[in-house]
Amino acid sequence: MAFIKVIDEALAEGKLKVVYDDIAKSRGKLSNIMKIHSLNPEAMIKHMDLYKAIMFGKSNLSRELKEMIAVVVSVSNKCEYCINHHAEALNFYWKDREKVELLIRDFRKIETEPGVKLLLDYTALLTISPDQITKTIIDEIKSSGWSDEDILSVNLIISYFNFVNRIALGLGVEFSEEEIKGYKY
Repeated sequence: MAFIKVIDEALAEGKLKVVYDDIAKSRGKLSNIMKIHSLNPEAMIKHMDLYKAIMFGKSNLSRELKEMIAVVVSVSNKCEYCINHHAEALNFYWKDREKVELLIRDFRKIETEPGVKLLLDYTALLTISPDQITKTIIDEIKSSGWSDEDILSVNLIISYFNFVNRIALGLGVEFSEEEIKGYKY
């Protein structure tokens, strides 16, 4: 159970009910990470807007890669809520639970292009030791074919999931097998 009061969908009224209905319509259902904002619907709206912009907006990064980044950040932060949610989303693309589990255990063992490996290394480093990011690291990522726009997108995804992991961990957001399934990807 969450550490703070959460207004259930069945009890939502007024603006909160409208926000809940809008999110459920656009995402397929309402997640617990959104419900934790129930006492501040305006923040929930802005949170969802940011999520949709970085995870579904125009980008050279595939949805698959975005979900990989989400999982690597969440594993680095030990956020079971987000690990499970985004492993489920990633499996929507991979359709390979064993590969998803390998990513969770050690992302460095996943077979992928060198440029993607650099992004995942950057993901872990920015999450765990952001003060160690240097221009040299960014230049190496660029030399593997990623543009400044791509690097900004990756940084925003990493930063977003660090933000969300702290909401989930700091407020006791829980998940169930049923809660992590059924979203629009």
